[in-house]
Amino acid sequence: MPDSDAPVQDTLAVMTAASLENSDLAPREFMIVRLAALAAVDASATSYALNVEAATDAGLTLEDVQDVLVAVAPIVGTSRVVSAAANIAEGLGLVIALAEAELEAELDAEDDGA
Repeated sequence: MPDSDAPVQDTLAVMTAASLENSDLAPREFMIVRLAALAAVDASATSYALNVEAATDAGLTLEDVQDVLVAVAPIVGTSRVVSAAANIAEGLGLVIALAEAELEAELDAEDDGA
């Protein structure tokens, strides 16, 4: 097993990179399609959280996310769009909470070393 604190996240990042490399879509378009697919399958908050870094790196904004949800609403329906919006918000909350915990651990480690 790899020496990683997040082997599942690392594996999914490798899968994302491989699928991006094997697509002719630009990274921004690729992540827009991925976001639409996540909404269509009623993905969990964790699924959105795992795509935040790639979406940010591709230049997606919250306005883009809203535009994608508006675009897919007639196809996937109101309940999926509402679910997606809630799961996106929860996923962003997970990312923020993890970043805060990581920062706090780093600060504690610095305090212990000082």
